[in-house]
Amino acid sequence: MTKFALAIHGGCGVMAKLDLSEAEWIAARRDLGRALEAGYAVLKRGGRAIDAVQAAVLVMEDSPHFNAGHGAALNENGIHELDASIMDGETLAAGAVCASRHIRNPVVAARAVLEHGDAVLLAGSAADRFAEAKGLAVEEQAYFTTERRKQALAAMKAHVAAGTQVAASESEKHGTVGAVALDQHGHLAAATSTGGYNNKPDGRVGDSPVIGAGTYARDGVCAVSGTGKGEFFIRHVVGHEIAARMTYLGENVETASAKVIMEDLKPHNIGAGLVAVGVDGSVAAPYNTDGMFRGWVTDTGKFFVASHDDVMSYP
Repeated sequence: MTKFALAIHGGCGVMAKLDLSEAEWIAARRDLGRALEAGYAVLKRGGRAIDAVQAAVLVMEDSPHFNAGHGAALNENGIHELDASIMDGETLAAGAVCASRHIRNPVVAARAVLEHGDAVLLAGSAADRFAEAKGLAVEEQAYFTTERRKQALAAMKAHVAAGTQVAASESEKHGTVGAVALDQHGHLAAATSTGGYNNKPDGRVGDSPVIGAGTYARDGVCAVSGTGKGEFFIRHVVGHEIAARMTYLGENVETASAKVIMEDLKPHNIGAGLVAVGVDGSVAAPYNTDGMFRGWVTDTGKFFVASHDDVMSYP
């Protein structure tokens, strides 16, 4: 049996441990584990990497503990605008949606865009109409809203008014979910989904739906899903940069990922992290904040989840 592996993240904006109650930390870690289980079930039975990453991300979109789908961030007008993408490393086929206001599971819509084949990225109301025409679940804005996100929006507006937004905690700023996988057939895939950052400008689109920036997969090299201030991930084309370093410099996935997160993005003083998997099944999960919701599982069947430095087995 060929090696297989799955890694996920729930965003690097989890940080200060006091931001969540112990019960909320436990619930968030449980949902990370559920996402791993969903993707692992696909890979264990010989399924495709692209199906595994979609299954994992969908679980996190449905969880209120992560900034994607239900529980997504609110923009400056108190509106949810959702972004997601998915990429198949075997064919380099990709699909994405951005600034959607009604798609229940943006990663599923991104997959539908990929399979439809006429476009890679659909935006705004057109993305919502496309999803509805495909029979995908759509929701009113209230479905996506949680009390924590309303509080985070109020906190960010207060920071802006006081000129202290730089000092805002990571949990007040942003978050993203994502997954990367290697299947038994040697194929790679990646998917990412987000509500963006709290109090973001109306219509702002970050890196999550941008292929090569927040999401990238190429067979024989790696699959990458990022989290952090998307504008910098776009400028550095982070996903493709890691693949390029591995291809042209011969770096492994851990070295290439650490170089980009810990060195290239460091001068910008932003919270950033990612998960990546190599063609050999090796997993990297670097982050430059106090922590990052993350987890991984390989063909050994051992599950691991973490939020800060401590890594725990699951369940």
